[in-house]
Amino acid sequence: MVFVLATAMACNSSTKKKEEEKTIADNNIPKVVTADIEFGIKANIKKKVAEGDGYFNMTAEGKELRLQLVRVHTEYLSNLGPQRHFACVDLADINGDVYDVDFFLEGDPGSMTVTETTLHKINGKPFYAWKQRKDKTWYRMPVQDATSDLLGVIEGEDKFEFQYEVTLPKMEAPAKIWIPVPQSDRFQTVELLKIEAPAEYQILEEKNNGNSIFYMELSPEHSGKKLELVYDVKRQEKKPYEEDSSPAKYLNPSILMPVSDRFRLLADSIIRLKNSESAIMQARALYDYIIDNMKYIKAGKYGTGDAVYACDALTGNCTEFHSLFISLARSAGIPSRFAVGASIPSDRDEGGIDGYHCWAEFYAEGKWWPVDISEANKYTALATYYFGRHPANRIEFSRGRDLVIEPGPHTGPINFLAYPVMEIGKTPAFPETFFSFHRKPEQEVSEKLVTLP
Repeated sequence: MVFVLATAMACNSSTKKKEEEKTIADNNIPKVVTADIEFGIKANIKKKVAEGDGYFNMTAEGKELRLQLVRVHTEYLSNLGPQRHFACVDLADINGDVYDVDFFLEGDPGSMTVTETTLHKINGKPFYAWKQRKDKTWYRMPVQDATSDLLGVIEGEDKFEFQYEVTLPKMEAPAKIWIPVPQSDRFQTVELLKIEAPAEYQILEEKNNGNSIFYMELSPEHSGKKLELVYDVKRQEKKPYEEDSSPAKYLNPSILMPVSDRFRLLADSIIRLKNSESAIMQARALYDYIIDNMKYIKAGKYGTGDAVYACDALTGNCTEFHSLFISLARSAGIPSRFAVGASIPSDRDEGGIDGYHCWAEFYAEGKWWPVDISEANKYTALATYYFGRHPANRIEFSRGRDLVIEPGPHTGPINFLAYPVMEIGKTPAFPETFFSFHRKPEQEVSEKLVTLP
């Protein structure tokens, strides 16, 4: 069945996040902001939970699911037109699986009702994709019929503007903030187009990994102010490449990515008969093990990149996937390293971005080999592509773990730097952060799509 939407939406096809009210032609219909839709979907879920003895109950793939709300994807809330709305939420089942569910709603602020509920993903793996027509409306497409641009991949080159926006929290004491500054290298050319900061700032250099970091000291008068950084980015697809530096330091442990007997024994058991084969084959065995055994679930202690936790729980987001890979690879004698940035949607040309994304590289046969295991886990048809490739539609913020800078946080080395690190006094704070992008129509973007096997 085809659903025609007046504006782009869905978890992989969102419109640009709107903070201002959407103007509706009929003045008799109340204006709607995204907060109204968020309230509406939460109210509907709360009602269903009350009716379901503490759970949101739904049937999917012949199974009766007992779900609880994890989060509403606020960056994807959309007003589809008069009294028609879209929301996407994560719901966790009692067995630990996380379901991404699309909801369509009707009604005015304060009195919205759900008209349709559709299971979109399980543990990050989609059942369908969204494709946009020329008239800007959207319809569902089965994943097996989707081209790779609908699954997140642009080969060759991509060009876009990237916006990094931070809203400062309430501060009752002096504060400090550290934010990554993307840099140009052989795979990305980055130009800072705009910077709006509420106070004086400086750029710090993190020498061990070569990162640049935006640093600002704040006071209570800056509470609620916004910081905005806008970049013009030209990014090349990353393939195996040579580098004039020793990979030896990338065998060393970090705080949350240990090199130990535990990981060495596990790596040996995974590699097994491939011990006599090349490091590329050994790394592929580790890559396949993580794809086959981990679940992409944003629940529990996720997002820290703790390889021990990942090894125990076998769940997490991209940080857990790649931290486990790096600990295993280093323990097996394969140099590996970590980087973080954002993945730019390939199926639309502007809008919000669902947070940061990270990835890894390993060293073999005289080259660095890019891998993206969490994306390969979501889209198994692209598992071969993501072993040795990173698509062009992404931006790198920073590299490495345990970042040491001066002045630095009271808490010590920075685990990794994607979202801002902030301290009010000596207490960590977590400012609201939003990423968005825009591909300029006048720019020619070289898009060679991956051919799925």
